[in-house]
Amino acid sequence: MTEVSITARPGDEGDRSSQPARGRRRSIAEVVQAMGQQRVGALLLLIATVAAIVWANAASGSYASFWDTHLAIGVGDLHLDFTLHAVVNDALMAIFFFTVGLEVRREFAIGELTSWSRAMVPVVAAIAGLAVPAVLFVLIAGPSGQAHAWGAVISTDTAFLIGALALVGPRVPGRLRVFLLALAVVDDIGALSIIALVYTDQFDPWPLLVAAAGLAGIFFTRYLRMGRGLVYATLSIVVWLAFLASGVHPTLAGVAIALLVPVYRPNRRDVEHALELARTFRQSPNSEYARAAANSLRESISINERLQSAYAPYVAYVILPLFALANAGVVVSPEILAAALVSPLTWGVVVALVVGKFVGVFGSALALRLGRLGDFGPGLTLDRIAGGAALSGIGFTISLFIIDLAIDDEAAQNEARVGVLAASVIAFVFATIIFRISDAVHPMEDTGEVLVRPVDPRRDHVYGTMDARYEIVEYGDFQCPFCSKASGVIQQVRDRLGDDVRYVWRHAPLTQQHPNALAGAEASEAAALQGKFWEFERGLFADQDNQLPSDIVRLAARLDLDVSRFERDLESAEVASHVRDDMLDAEAMNVTSVPTFFINGKRLHGPYDTRSLIRALTADDAAPVAGPADTTEG
Repeated sequence: MTEVSITARPGDEGDRSSQPARGRRRSIAEVVQAMGQQRVGALLLLIATVAAIVWANAASGSYASFWDTHLAIGVGDLHLDFTLHAVVNDALMAIFFFTVGLEVRREFAIGELTSWSRAMVPVVAAIAGLAVPAVLFVLIAGPSGQAHAWGAVISTDTAFLIGALALVGPRVPGRLRVFLLALAVVDDIGALSIIALVYTDQFDPWPLLVAAAGLAGIFFTRYLRMGRGLVYATLSIVVWLAFLASGVHPTLAGVAIALLVPVYRPNRRDVEHALELARTFRQSPNSEYARAAANSLRESISINERLQSAYAPYVAYVILPLFALANAGVVVSPEILAAALVSPLTWGVVVALVVGKFVGVFGSALALRLGRLGDFGPGLTLDRIAGGAALSGIGFTISLFIIDLAIDDEAAQNEARVGVLAASVIAFVFATIIFRISDAVHPMEDTGEVLVRPVDPRRDHVYGTMDARYEIVEYGDFQCPFCSKASGVIQQVRDRLGDDVRYVWRHAPLTQQHPNALAGAEASEAAALQGKFWEFERGLFADQDNQLPSDIVRLAARLDLDVSRFERDLESAEVASHVRDDMLDAEAMNVTSVPTFFINGKRLHGPYDTRSLIRALTADDAAPVAGPADTTEG
């Protein structure tokens, strides 16, 4: 077997080139790169929070006066006057909410929220996670006179959530991470709706007509052949200014714009065109061909995904840390801490975030599991959901944001902010304890010894009958030469045992080592929609060196598939989600090499030649079947 990683992240076994030479200490840049954007972003957010608290307590006057510095922009009678605090909260945070909107748009178009059975669990959990904290806050904080600030406890901080999951989460977080991302998307929709409906003052509808015209222009900009970037930028500024003038918080302009940005899976013809231009540049390198190839490669990816990639570092490394620096400056004098300790507002925030989020998210998930509703998927166990529910109590960014909108009294703001900071720390520690207990109960060496998802003929590719005595489930990769050889072994096993054995294929493409493996897996699913999975599988194994998009389409044509439908299915969320589900199953079972076999539901360790497979299949029989001579060694 080839020992390479499915996820192939830098530092994994299968990615030797990314590791430093033996004996050489890694540079700071290499350490930061290995941490990943999410961990670094969460770390910077934490550092900025601590810096804001230290600054506010060491020199509270300078902290307040600095963020109250006024900036004036304009000509003549047309000018805008902002404080630095407003620049961060109204302008920079609009970019943050823009990236949130992009993610919402993508999830509903081609992501986890396209299928209701899959989306039900995070959607219901998110709604309960919005409602329960709000109710608890109103009940506890009512005597403070600030019950109207309940919006401050409804939302989870996505950046801290994912960063904390990367720091203290389970060793194999695949499905939990997908669940929490989908939950965060719905959570963000709820928070943004509350900001728009509840915390908008001095509403003037007329500027929204200008905003509507600008948003219409943004929608139709996708049809321009050139200069789209400049048009998008200009219209986005117009929309933002119109929201500002209307009284609706201008950050919501970012969401409205993002929901109109196109998102789609790469089109095969666009990819082929980009590859052709790249080959042309390689044969005749010059600036014209280089520019054409670069533009074509860029255009083959949807604007939504390009913008997410472009803005993500600025949001993680600049905007969110600046927001924390501008808003987390809580004065923690003995008097304020003493007031917060007995303040129903502070305790309302703490209990709502820590207890309310946990009860809402975990309680609803438990109810769905007991009622057998929704698709949880292997690896998304209740103990992991409990850890994720605890992490959901980190309500940092939007909590501080709504506190600034909803509460006018400075002393009350400080009490609420103390509650947010305390709740975030408690939630982080609570989640860490849950995850450590979960890892101790389910040690890594026991993970994946048993097939976590039983074979289902309605979604799995089964060769043979479901009433067969024996079962072989293979996790494989169409570009892996060992998987190709294993396919011959499987045929020999079936020749020997006949209808007594059924064979099941599941996808585990090694995307880092085999660049076309994922495309091949998705193509086989598109072929399966026309009833020709096994024929397509044999075609891919027969020509592993030629699996570019054009090769895949030619194979479809050779198998008499409806090529137009095949190409449409290649871009569908259904095809992508089937492959992704198999990959998440593989990750949940710690499958790090291919082929990996499960024989009668148990993982096979050792060789997978014909005799070994038959011996494993018949191990529980009273009289084991003697296999033929070995023909292929693993």
